[in-house]
Amino acid sequence: MKAAITSILPLIITPAFAGFHDWKPPGKNDVRAPCPMLNTLANHGFLPHHGKHLTRQQVIDGLYNGLNINKTTGDTLFNFALMASPEPNATTVSLDDLGRHNILEHDASLSRTDAYFGDVLKFNKTVFAETKQHWGHGKILDVAAAARARLGRIITSKATNPEYTMSELGDAFTYGESVAYIMVLGDINTGKAKRRWVEYWFENERLPTHLGWKKPSQAITAEHLDIYMERIRNITLTLPGGTDPVKRRAASHFGW
Repeated sequence: MKAAITSILPLIITPAFAGFHDWKPPGKNDVRAPCPMLNTLANHGFLPHHGKHLTRQQVIDGLYNGLNINKTTGDTLFNFALMASPEPNATTVSLDDLGRHNILEHDASLSRTDAYFGDVLKFNKTVFAETKQHWGHGKILDVAAAARARLGRIITSKATNPEYTMSELGDAFTYGESVAYIMVLGDINTGKAKRRWVEYWFENERLPTHLGWKKPSQAITAEHLDIYMERIRNITLTLPGGTDPVKRRAASHFGW
């Protein structure tokens, strides 16, 4: 009996943890998005590693199993993702579809160049170096640091990109993506995250489990997102050059 129990334990335990440890980078036939978080989930296998033709259930389960983003929010995010599909009446989405400019993808990314300058799907060291400068020198990132980085990238993009554009939906996503890394990689109650975890994740598109990060124990909801987006808006209004000319209620966009 003891031998039998021992033999089936790997079958019980491994699936719960495999996604965090069985990381591998994309291969030549795999596709990735301008969103480092979705890429991370694919690299860990929480989404199909190839990144193609993802179903609603795959995205919902991947966000929930990998990051504890609740399933209602995951469903909403999938609906936004479908907007980027080039196929009419699409029911699936591929990660590279999300790189179609000015649908969900937008100028002034935290880690990607503007479409005017090059490939929006690939991590850009120069862009991310600017983002890190706006964070300051502290070891902990908070909503104020996220607000500075978001606004700083927008100011740079406006000044350097002759074709700079930002739709209302794209603007909402800039807020969502700016708070997402704080909530997912940090403490949702304090709104703070270890900088080295965030930097490692952006640069490697890999969850920093070896640095001590663990999947959030508290489910992340649209309500959490709305609260943090409102906080970053309010902070932005206090910064030099920080305006929010379109008055809108908080909308649940994580920023793909």
